[in-house]
Amino acid sequence: MFNLILFGPPGSGKGTQSDKLVEKYGLKHLSTGNLLRQEIADKTPLGLEAKSFIDKGQLVPDEVVIGMVDSFFELHKDAKGFLFDGFPRTAAQAVALDKLLDLKETGIAAVLALEVGEEELVKRLLNRGITSGRSDDTNEEVIRKRFAVYSTETSAVAEHYKAAHKFKSIKGEGSVDAIFDSLCAAIDKKMN
Repeated sequence: MFNLILFGPPGSGKGTQSDKLVEKYGLKHLSTGNLLRQEIADKTPLGLEAKSFIDKGQLVPDEVVIGMVDSFFELHKDAKGFLFDGFPRTAAQAVALDKLLDLKETGIAAVLALEVGEEELVKRLLNRGITSGRSDDTNEEVIRKRFAVYSTETSAVAEHYKAAHKFKSIKGEGSVDAIFDSLCAAIDKKMN
């Protein structure tokens, strides 16, 4: 089983690249945001628990999110591997994910981080805001705050995986195909 974490700040092209990687390598795309919405829609015990936190304006605790990841794994036992998108976001989540994967007799093979300069991200997101209608992509100040939060949140996760020699930065500027080729080269190196 090949498990990959794809990192990148908002506007880095993570969504585009995730779709291409899932298709090429036959991985299951595991987006915790989508998982959370599905569990709530299905009214599962974990979904109802998560909803109670969200309704109070609180973050969903790590144990609940890990429980959802575990359920997703159980539903896809025959998967070739998983592409984690938007998770883990904290060092505690990374440790919890590693423990869960150990129980499943697998682990994270690689953590690839799309690196894009802040000015390029702001430009991309403002452009995306024009076409997508997403309000969080139309305000430069909000975009810069999101970038700062991303940098703060993920630095501890990056350090966790750097210590395990699983982390690699990938230049996230250039053509979609050139970035994809760089990601594939890093993945192929870990698979061999």
